Amino acid sequence: MRTLRDAAADADVHVGAAVDVDALRTDTDYRQTLAREFDAVTAENAMKWGPLADGERGYDFADADDVVEFADRHDMYVRGHALVWHRMYPEWVRPWTRSAADADRLLRNHIYTVAGRYRGRVDAWDVVNEAVADDGGLRETQWLDALGPEYVDRAFEYAADVSDADLFYNDYGADGLSAKADEVYDLVSDLVARGAPIDGVGLQLHVFDDLVPPADVAANVERLTDLGLDVHVTELDVGIGEAVADREAQAEYYHDVVAAAVDAGADTVVTWGVDDGQSWLPPLGHGEAPLLFDEEFARKPAHGAVVDALSE
Repeated sequence: MRTLRDAAADADVHVGAAVDVDALRTDTDYRQTLAREFDAVTAENAMKWGPLADGERGYDFADADDVVEFADRHDMYVRGHALVWHRMYPEWVRPWTRSAADADRLLRNHIYTVAGRYRGRVDAWDVVNEAVADDGGLRETQWLDALGPEYVDRAFEYAADVSDADLFYNDYGADGLSAKADEVYDLVSDLVARGAPIDGVGLQLHVFDDLVPPADVAANVERLTDLGLDVHVTELDVGIGEAVADREAQAEYYHDVVAAAVDAGADTVVTWGVDDGQSWLPPLGHGEAPLLFDEEFARKPAHGAVVDALSE
């Protein structure tokens, strides 16, 4: 059977997986599957501020470096994730009783430190992650409280100062046509209109309660690319349970949604994990067995379905 990597090369897209650094270091089957099947990686947690933290205002880049070095050895596209998020901060960043000047300095220094370190080695950054609230408007965060809505612009500007990567806004629940998708569209279209250095939008596409119609995903991709932005599917997984009944239905959905997104212009598809044993969905009750490989790294029907979608 053809690999995902072979099919992606023929389709001129990237197909990747989020990487758990502990599994990367300790599990030979994991490493071999990742290198054989995928041509792109996202650091699942290793590049987030909390895991990077080492003491007061310090950084430990060992985990992030291991992901990037693995990608270098295997000629893989690297998505950095994520520079600005409302979760997973080190303790020394708290409490958020900071002046605007102090918050801005903290934001700038963090982005300069992390994005600057990987200049020329990270191909795309999720600069701002999940800034839109589920009920509309910008999410109430420490950055919004201290700096106002312009913190989003500043984050992209600081990233552009020190990185040659493509710069993305990334979010969940905005994959198809919905009120939140409209909010994300409005946010990024305003950024484009203001001349902010944004290059693309990441659609996470976690599927566990309800199926997002593939046609709606395609329509959303098309309107975003019409703004001149790249679109990546960044965190795809499809839990068996509420959304799909079994592996065959899972495979059908994987095929249809990947085909729709790529045909509409998405040029990268990343699953949120390599194998079912590493997935975040089952422990939270969000469906079982959501990825393309089972816990023994055997290819599932969904694997062949994605290969077919990329080969058509």
